[in-house]
Amino acid sequence: MEDDAGLICAYLFDTDGNVTALDWDGVNAWQPAQGFLWLDLNRLAPEAHQWLESESGLDRLTIQALLQEETRPRAVLGDDHALVFLRGANFNPGTQPDDMVSIRAWLDADRLVSLHGQDLRAIDDLRNDVRIRTGPRKPGQLLTAMAVRLVDNMGPVVHGLEEQLDELEETLLVEYSRNLRGRLAALRRQAINFRRFVAPQRDVLHRLVQDRPAWLEDYERERMREAGERLTRLVEDLDAIRERAAVSQEELATRLSDQMNRNMYVLSLAAALFLPLGFVTGLLGINVGGMPGVDSEAAFWIVCAVLVVLGGIEALFFYLRRWL
Repeated sequence: MEDDAGLICAYLFDTDGNVTALDWDGVNAWQPAQGFLWLDLNRLAPEAHQWLESESGLDRLTIQALLQEETRPRAVLGDDHALVFLRGANFNPGTQPDDMVSIRAWLDADRLVSLHGQDLRAIDDLRNDVRIRTGPRKPGQLLTAMAVRLVDNMGPVVHGLEEQLDELEETLLVEYSRNLRGRLAALRRQAINFRRFVAPQRDVLHRLVQDRPAWLEDYERERMREAGERLTRLVEDLDAIRERAAVSQEELATRLSDQMNRNMYVLSLAAALFLPLGFVTGLLGINVGGMPGVDSEAAFWIVCAVLVVLGGIEALFFYLRRWL
C-alpha cells in the first residue's frame, strides 16, 4: 500500500465541482470554507496517528476507536456526524479473501476521514473514480459509494465458495478420500469467517437506512438499502454453504466409516476362518510322544487334505449364513 508518510490520498471537493489532490501541507492548510475533504490514511503509519491526535480535532474516544486493532462492523451516528466501521474482502497477495480488511471512517459535514491497514480494492476503485471526476461529490455520497463497492467485491468471493463446494460435491459422488475431508473443512471455515463480518455489516447498512441521518440523501439511502439487501442474500448464501459443507462432511465421514467397517469385517472373517485351522495345526505341532502319523510318509498330505476340507466346510457355512 503506497502512502506519503501515512497519507494514502486526500481530495478537496470545492463548491464548483472541482476535485484537487492534496498532500500533507494542503491537508493541514485546509479550511471547511474551501469545500469537502476526503482523507484516506494508513492506519499503521505513525504520521497518521500524529495527525489524528494533533490536527484532526477529534476527541480522544473517537481517535481510539479509529485506531483500535480489532473491530467489527458497527455504526455510531450523531446529528451531523457518524463513526462507521466496515469490512472488505482481502485480495492482497498471500492472503485469503475471508481474512477481511477493516476500514474505519469518520464523517461530518465537512470531511470524511477513512483509515485501513491494508490495500482495499474498493477504495482503489473509488479513488480512481474521483481522479477521473466520475466519483461522488458529497460526504454521504462518498460513504455510500464506499459501502456499495465493498459489497460489490464480496459477491464474487461468496460465489467462488459456492462453485468450489459444487465441485467438491460432484467429486464426492464418484470418489471419497481423506483429502476431500480437509478441503471441505477449509471451505466451511472460510464461509464461517466471512459470515462473521458480513452479517453485522448488513445490520450497519440497515441502520443507516432506518435512522435517516441528515447527510444521507434519498438516492444514497436507496443505494444503501439495496446494498443491505444484497448482503442479506450473501449471508443466506454463506449459511447455505456452511450447511451443505457440513452435510458433505457427514456423508464423507459415513463413507469412510463404512469402508473401515468393511475392512474390519473382512479381517474378522479371515480370523474366524483360520482359527479352527490354526487350532488343528497347533495341536499337531506339540512335542509329545504318541503323535499319530509321525512315521508315515503320507501323513503330511493327509493333514493338508483335512485342512482343505475343513476350510471348505467353514466357507460353505459362512456362505449359507450370508456372511460371505
